[in-house]
Amino acid sequence: MKKPSKLLLLLLIMATPVAFGAGAGSAKKVEAPAAAQAYKPTSPQINRAELDALLAKPDQLLIIDLRRPDEVSSIGGFPVYLSIQADQLEKSLDFIPKERTIVTVSNHAGRSGKAADLLTSKGYKVAGYVGAQYYEAEGGKLTKIAIPAPKPAKKHKH
Repeated sequence: MKKPSKLLLLLLIMATPVAFGAGAGSAKKVEAPAAAQAYKPTSPQINRAELDALLAKPDQLLIIDLRRPDEVSSIGGFPVYLSIQADQLEKSLDFIPKERTIVTVSNHAGRSGKAADLLTSKGYKVAGYVGAQYYEAEGGKLTKIAIPAPKPAKKHKH
C-alpha cells in the first residue's frame, strides 16, 4: 500500500500549483475592469485662452512640464518651464515655489492632471493642467528646440 500512497502524494503535490494558479487567473480577470478606469482629476483643465492669459504674467506663473526630455524636444514645449518627471514630483516639492501660480503640463493632460491634484493637496496654488498637444491643436504655439547633432569624434594624432 506504500507505493500507491507515494504516488497519490506526488500527484497531490504536483496538482497544488495548478489549482492555485487557476484561482489566481480568475482573480486577475476580476481586477482588470477596475484597473481600466482612468484617473479623473479634480483640478481644472486649462484651454489655450486661459493658459495664454496666465503666460501674459510670467513673473507670477510657474509651468511644470512632466514630460521626458525627448517628448519635449519632439513635440515642443513652452519657452520657460521647470522640468520634473512625473514620478519624481513628490520628491521635488521642496524645489517648487509656493508663491507662484502653477500650471502642470503633459502631452494629453493625463500626467499633468494627477500632478495638479497632488500639488493642490500639498498646498500649492494650482491654476490647472494642460495637454501640450491640445494647446497646440487649439492654435497655441509650442517652442520646438532642435537637439544638436553629436560632434564628430576627434581623431588622435600619433
